Amino acid sequence: MASGALQKSSPMACDATETLGFLDTLLRDFPAPLGPESPLPWKAPGTMLSQDEVEAELTELAMGFLSSRNAPPPLAASLAHAAVSQLLQTDLSEFRKVPRQEEEEDDEDDEEEKAPVTLLDAQGLARSFFNRLWEVASQWQKQMPLRAQIPQQQWLVSIHAIRNTRRKMEDRHVFLPAFNQLFGLSDPVDRAYFAVFDGHGGVDAARYAAIHVHANAARQPELPTDPTGALCEAFRHTDKMFLRKAKRERLQSGTTGVCALITGATLHIAWLGDSQVILVQKGQVVKLMEPHRPERQDEKARIEALGGFVSHMDCWRVNGTLAVSRAIGDVFQKPYVSGEADAASWELTGSEDYLLLACDGFFDVVPHKEVAGLVQSHLIRQQGSGLHVAEELVTAARERGSHDNITVMVVFLRDPRELLESRIQGTGDSLDLPCGLPQPETDAPQRS
Repeated sequence: MASGALQKSSPMACDATETLGFLDTLLRDFPAPLGPESPLPWKAPGTMLSQDEVEAELTELAMGFLSSRNAPPPLAASLAHAAVSQLLQTDLSEFRKVPRQEEEEDDEDDEEEKAPVTLLDAQGLARSFFNRLWEVASQWQKQMPLRAQIPQQQWLVSIHAIRNTRRKMEDRHVFLPAFNQLFGLSDPVDRAYFAVFDGHGGVDAARYAAIHVHANAARQPELPTDPTGALCEAFRHTDKMFLRKAKRERLQSGTTGVCALITGATLHIAWLGDSQVILVQKGQVVKLMEPHRPERQDEKARIEALGGFVSHMDCWRVNGTLAVSRAIGDVFQKPYVSGEADAASWELTGSEDYLLLACDGFFDVVPHKEVAGLVQSHLIRQQGSGLHVAEELVTAARERGSHDNITVMVVFLRDPRELLESRIQGTGDSLDLPCGLPQPETDAPQRS
């Protein structure tokens, strides 16, 4: 699948005509709330949801539905937030299933994790939530609130993902330019979120992370003052939530992941495992992070200190199984496979070209230093259009022998036509430096 968003430009609000036209069409197709026997216009998220899963799962449900109907992204995010907020303020006890005592957690888990979990009927919630969304749309058709008209920065993002030769597609990705609108954040800082998750042993963990990591980050009180801390806590909390779900539903999957949160003029990244993000600045590749692999000396020492081992079986593996040392999920490999993320920050000066986020299906066969040249060649052939650059990068990885799922996301930080003009006489060299070392022109991102 390939997709692209609008060219980044000056902040713009939703066009009033477009917004009202969308609401008119939605309410024409759904002239009344759903009745008890009416078919759902979307697929319920499973059979049961825990109380702390409701907000993110219903938000994802609304965003998928509204996006499929081509809702303007700021409007979709604002509608989803309003509907979810209203539903969460109501009494959800009518959807309650029999509470279930969780299996005992490890000694390090706090008492909160040992408390009974309230499970809710996902089908009933999905029906009630659609009617709440319908009510909000009806109200906004008559009078659009000011909060739904907040300007949103626009982006050019090229995304391509393929199953490749694998039996199943276990990657997931997230492109969320309307982060503030989706979570009702009213401070003046623009935020945009991008992520790639690479599942293994099934798609459940990757799907879960793609829905819950950014929602958990938005809930963190330290998000405005310590975004990297909020991202790390979001990974940790998502891991704990998924482990509870995995025990309830007997799931064994896991997922690596990398995310980027741009807040104003600062880039914040967080990661688990070997999905990666790189920054290209003035044609030079800047290494922002070090992937978590079992052969890393610090990771090997951590695993062995816990009583596990690292062995080589076609590649280095944790306890002879997983080729990554940190991930969300992998319930039977905890705590050896850690759910604790690392993070870094980078101050954006306006000289940055683009970000590239990808799974190991790409980075295992395409070295960092070759990325800038591949992108530059594409821009030359396409006369400065970057909309399909991710597709060409995925093709390059497949042609170099990758058999894994491949997901590539390129987030342009400058107009690609400008990049083409400034690099037309040759690409820059790479800066492949470890995190924590000073860069020639600016400080390196600091690991947290």
